[in-house]
Amino acid sequence: MDNFGVALRITLVFYLFTSGSSTCLTGCSCTDDNLGRSLLCMETSMGRIPDNIPHDFSKIRIENCHLTELPRGSFSKVSALEFLWLNFNEITLMNVKSLDGLANLTELRLQGNKLTSVTWTAFQDTPKLKILDLKHNRLDVLPEHALRHLPALTYLDLSFNQLSVISKDVFINWPLYQTAEKTWGKEGVVSNVVLALHDNPWLCDCRLKGFVEFIRAVSPPIILMNSYLMCSGPASKADKFFHEIQLKTCMKPVASAPETNITLPLGANAMLTCLVKARPGPTIKWMYSLKIIRGFAATETNTDEETITSELVIPSLHLADQGLYTCTANNFIGNSSVAITVNISPFNSSALLPPPVPMVSSDENSNIDIRIAKQTVYGITLEWHAETDNLAETWFTIHFGKYDLPKKEMIYIGPGINTYSLNDLLPVTKYEVCVTLKNHKPKEGQCIVFVTGSDISELEQRERLIHIIVIVCAMVLAVPVGMFACTTEARFSCFDRCVNLWKKRRLHGGNLQGTERQGTFDSLQAASDEGLCRDSEEKPKKRRKSEDRCKGGSAAQLY
Repeated sequence: MDNFGVALRITLVFYLFTSGSSTCLTGCSCTDDNLGRSLLCMETSMGRIPDNIPHDFSKIRIENCHLTELPRGSFSKVSALEFLWLNFNEITLMNVKSLDGLANLTELRLQGNKLTSVTWTAFQDTPKLKILDLKHNRLDVLPEHALRHLPALTYLDLSFNQLSVISKDVFINWPLYQTAEKTWGKEGVVSNVVLALHDNPWLCDCRLKGFVEFIRAVSPPIILMNSYLMCSGPASKADKFFHEIQLKTCMKPVASAPETNITLPLGANAMLTCLVKARPGPTIKWMYSLKIIRGFAATETNTDEETITSELVIPSLHLADQGLYTCTANNFIGNSSVAITVNISPFNSSALLPPPVPMVSSDENSNIDIRIAKQTVYGITLEWHAETDNLAETWFTIHFGKYDLPKKEMIYIGPGINTYSLNDLLPVTKYEVCVTLKNHKPKEGQCIVFVTGSDISELEQRERLIHIIVIVCAMVLAVPVGMFACTTEARFSCFDRCVNLWKKRRLHGGNLQGTERQGTFDSLQAASDEGLCRDSEEKPKKRRKSEDRCKGGSAAQLY
């Protein structure tokens, strides 16, 4: 009888063991120890949390299994779960009820995932959570009340994330921090709380002032895993430790201007200056009536840690440019602005205006080398060089407009200037731009005709340039790198040779410089078509005939 009882017990134990093993997930392993039943899934491409996880596990470890999210009620059926490890997956999304039903959870590890934010209210369902490991994620924000629902937490690891600014109120509002000194010890709870905040790109400006002071003052029961927290910016504080820096209180911007009323002659260049004091650094914008039509360039320089100088340059003043220009600065505290009035002196002050008639004869043999020096998503920048005896006193006139308009807009450029930007160009439009001496009419070789490409979306504008096609040659036109010109005498076979030559140059590294300087145009000098493609049998007479028909006849394609 005793032998029968022993055999019955062995059979029962064997049955329980085999039946328990049969409920384990495919590709995973299950074990039993003094902590309860455990599920281990390693490097299994499950992609999502299985729906059929048995409810009797106390520990689940799913790592390197390509999980992408924690949906609502991911483990709600495993109510006995105490330890949950989901390290080294690809989790980017955490549902607000992803921890629903896990009232007994004490340890959650999400190391090495792709979380950019955490639904902190999800921890309302885990009041017993003591260990939270979030290191090596992409968290860039820690809300002020992030720790409100973690009263039992004794280990929080936020190291190796993207946190740059954080308020000390995150920890001041932590219930555990508020009651620590009063209750710990009396209730027999572990008396140390470990925080890991190192290896984040901390931006040590005024916004971090309270947090830096908190870190300096932190003492048991709170312990920093690495107390040497380091600044990543701004430049003046980069690579310095928190205990080495002093931060000032944040300050609302204060904008001012050395001159608020400026009077200049027509055609002169104006520079408007705006000084802004603020902490942290503000965003500065200029507003004026012609901004959509004529967008001027503004530059910013840091005078010191809290002062920025913004300068708006208005080249070659038009009558329409006079008016009010407002410099506005803002940061997260507030904003401030200053207005500058620009006046154009009356026409009778002609001493500084370009002369109404040419100072030299109309047939003066002056060469002007004109090229497109730069192109952006908004337009192009012209650059020219003239061969004159008195360049320091030479005025220029830019003739610009749509190609089919007989009368072009004339822009006067004062001495010493050889660049001008044409902005807000329309898509799929043919334009002509010429540069002449003073009030002269354009001559052959002083004009460029170009066509803008199709309109593109705002997103594409951030990544692509306006597609410019130069379609007329100039006598001394500098063709940008990546563009090849063939004149009217060049047939289609010539154009093919241009493309082949371009490909050969690419293979031999000829365009490496242009590749590295994307967004700007270097120059490939081409006084005619000879340097690019030439028929060995062509005659000088034929070439002269081609130059006479040059306008509208050559094509330089941007590849």
